Amino acid sequence: MSNSSAIPAMIRAENIHKRFGAVEVLKGVSLTMDKGEVIAVIGPSGSGKSTFLRCLNHLEVINRGHIEIEGEVLASTDSEGLCHYAPETDVRRICRKMGMVFQHFNLFPHLTVLQNIIEAPITVKGMKREEIVPVAEELLRKVGLFAKCDSYPARLSGGQKQRVAIARALAMEPDIMLFDEPTSALDPELTGEVLRTMRQLAEEHMTMLVVTHEMGFAREVAGRVIFMDQGEIVEARPAAELFAKPEHPRTKAFLDNML
Repeated sequence: MSNSSAIPAMIRAENIHKRFGAVEVLKGVSLTMDKGEVIAVIGPSGSGKSTFLRCLNHLEVINRGHIEIEGEVLASTDSEGLCHYAPETDVRRICRKMGMVFQHFNLFPHLTVLQNIIEAPITVKGMKREEIVPVAEELLRKVGLFAKCDSYPARLSGGQKQRVAIARALAMEPDIMLFDEPTSALDPELTGEVLRTMRQLAEEHMTMLVVTHEMGFAREVAGRVIFMDQGEIVEARPAAELFAKPEHPRTKAFLDNML
């Protein structure tokens, strides 16, 4: 699905293998993702979805495979089968191209909402407070939480915390957003407000890779859906096709359970 040979893929992952001890969690997973694409990754718990996401931004180290982000090599494997990462300064710079939103928000409890958002741009990118505060305030307006600027995370609902986490990731101006089951820790009535924010990002053509259990979101917002099971990509197709007529029996059984 490459647009042009001149434009590198946003993410190119090839033959990713990951073990935890004797357990092989990823068994040769490959994915190429173009600018502006929204891809949903679905599948049963324990299928390797979150691990794959964490491998892409170096939260987990792969055992074998090749990862490129916007044409820059993050990790590669030599002819002996040994995996090598880019130098640490390059790894940090490449990973800053990606924003990550976690299942459990990971906000700093001792910082206000505004402080949570400006912390990384100041400490990591060296921005001045007066530069980033207007950006942070605009992001809070975008996610509908400007009124909560001075609140601490303990005073927020789960849905509000997750929207702050999205704003915090966006404050670093990433080219790609990774979402790791962003609504699975939320009550159903709070899930909608987070999905609305994500839908808005998709409409703005943000490149998004979303691990999710929300089949409605996957069907309506994702261009492509990837079904993973037991550490492998079983099926990867345009969303409408995969939901209308899954080709693989495992995909069909999973969707029959979920829908």
